Amino acid sequence: MRGSYPLSWLAASDEASSVWREPFIQTHLERDIPAFGSRVPATTLRRFWQMLAHNHGQLWNALRLASAFGASPPKVQHYLDILEETYMVRRLHPWTANLGKRLIKSPKAYLQDSGLLHALLDIHSVEDLYGHPMGGASWEGWVLEQLARQLAPRWQLAFYRTAAGAELDVVDEKGRRRLGFEVKLSSAPTVSKGFWRVVADVKHEKCYLIPPVGSGYPLAKNVEVLPAQELGNGIPSAG
Repeated sequence: MRGSYPLSWLAASDEASSVWREPFIQTHLERDIPAFGSRVPATTLRRFWQMLAHNHGQLWNALRLASAFGASPPKVQHYLDILEETYMVRRLHPWTANLGKRLIKSPKAYLQDSGLLHALLDIHSVEDLYGHPMGGASWEGWVLEQLARQLAPRWQLAFYRTAAGAELDVVDEKGRRRLGFEVKLSSAPTVSKGFWRVVADVKHEKCYLIPPVGSGYPLAKNVEVLPAQELGNGIPSAG
């Protein structure tokens, strides 16, 4: 809910955490980014950042976002670059191994800090978050950041999606080794037939389903549920 910035995470209450995050966003827009030489007005970049928050975890489509924002595709690409270069946004690229299938080639864009995402979406409580349409995407982005901290740069992070819609949230690759991760905001997670097709296609060494549950359990051979709280102990098969 609060993200990973220390003064937000350690605040005495959720309200105090929210109060800290808004000035942080303004300072980043009005002081930090201009210090790197950007001439984009803070109000323009704030609007774009908010629009990106509403598209958190979705495929990056510069033409569609430019049309909605009222700017050219190169302009919105430039705005994305600014936020990525100042560690506010992570671009997750597709896994493009040649499997004889038509694969999606556009990256996904995630806000790196979940607390800033919630501030930009005007979400101020856990209850609001779980009832919000972006709740699942927020959880996915948060788990992605934990995986990045555990595995990058030794492992290359990507996602897998075919043109037919079969998808896996994260594919991690190191040499010939592959790990897969599917993220679910559910205390009783289930997977679709498409998930099992992806497992068969990608041939992971191990694939994990990551929900907010208290304990893990196996789903099938080399596929198991891994509680998110265990991510801090490292990925069992990533040594």
